[in-house]
Amino acid sequence: MDYFMKLLQNQGVKSDLSIYLSYVILSLIILLVCMLFHIISKLFISKILTHIINKNKIKWDNILLNRKVFHRVAHLIPATIIYICSPLYTNEIFQEGVRRLASSYALVFMVLTISAIIDSINDIYQTYPISKVRPIKGLLQVIKIIIFILSAIILIAILMDKDPLILISSIGALAAVFSFVFKDSILGFIAGIQLTSNDMLRIGDWIEMTKFGADGDVVDITLNTVKVQNFDKTFTTIPAYALVSDSFKNWRGMKDFGGRRIKRFIYIDVNSIGFCTPEQLEEFKKIDYLREYIIHKEREIEQYNKENNVGSETLVNGRHLTNVGTFRIYCLEYLKRHPRLHNNYPPMVRQLPLCEYGLPLEIYAFTNDTVWSNYEAIQSDIFDHIISVTPYFGIRIFQNPSSHDFKEYQRRKQE
Repeated sequence: MDYFMKLLQNQGVKSDLSIYLSYVILSLIILLVCMLFHIISKLFISKILTHIINKNKIKWDNILLNRKVFHRVAHLIPATIIYICSPLYTNEIFQEGVRRLASSYALVFMVLTISAIIDSINDIYQTYPISKVRPIKGLLQVIKIIIFILSAIILIAILMDKDPLILISSIGALAAVFSFVFKDSILGFIAGIQLTSNDMLRIGDWIEMTKFGADGDVVDITLNTVKVQNFDKTFTTIPAYALVSDSFKNWRGMKDFGGRRIKRFIYIDVNSIGFCTPEQLEEFKKIDYLREYIIHKEREIEQYNKENNVGSETLVNGRHLTNVGTFRIYCLEYLKRHPRLHNNYPPMVRQLPLCEYGLPLEIYAFTNDTVWSNYEAIQSDIFDHIISVTPYFGIRIFQNPSSHDFKEYQRRKQE
């Protein structure tokens, strides 16, 4: 600095003006040096370092490069140069101001670098299968918030030339304000711990939460929210604490089991239910699924009626096979032999209480495929067959009369 002052004074510049001009010249030289080193570091990162990273087989350094960790580290070089060159200024007040600005500049980019490293840690963690079970994004976000708050306190302390501990101790008085401002973050953080520790939710889980209109796969779990991509490709954002305070359905158990439940029934018109005639029984014996059952039941019923001296004058006396009972057994045997149903969970066909639509016959089984489209195809195939064979058993499926039924009735009435 003295060199520039003497040089300017030798050129005839006044003493006071030479001081200010020497400050400007020195500052410009320092800034040019900083820019030069910054350009060199950028070229090194973009050319040499990027080439080395892209050529090797290590994956985590690519993540650090994509998160611009090295680019942010490069900003620390100018800050270091400015701080080192601050003693060149003769004025102590100016020296201190330059140091504070350089320290603040370095602190800001140091925090941004740490933030990028934390994001990189999450990206690297997500490459492992355990990230689906134990996501850490919410925890890392809490760490980032703490770092930002402490860094802001240190930055203010540097600019004000105060002890950071004094500022940190004064925050205790503002705890109520912080708890109000960060209420969702605090609740979300606690909820995130509960969700992950109890294994209630994972990325990739299919969840259903009617209250928020969510029905799809979990794609992201953050500090405050859980992001769900619905099956119509829309996104629903649910507060993390709502998943703890309210109930939701998680279909992960279905996927882990390897089968999806079919629970549907058909309504049988009670007017079509009756005892089987001998002719019907002979026809039923031609069905592979029923042959052994019919033969066994005929023997059992014949023996029972004989032992109890049951008269044959009317079908009301004794035991007899019914068309709905035989149809129920057929459906059960058909389901047992279906290749797309789960072998480890036997199917069930049962009657439900009578209602205004007739006799409900429920089909209860598990498919061996959990893919939605495949599940619907299997279920449709089963009911296509069951509904199609009902006339063979003399059974009618109940349905409300349509306009076609009324037209047909009117036509027959006119004939």
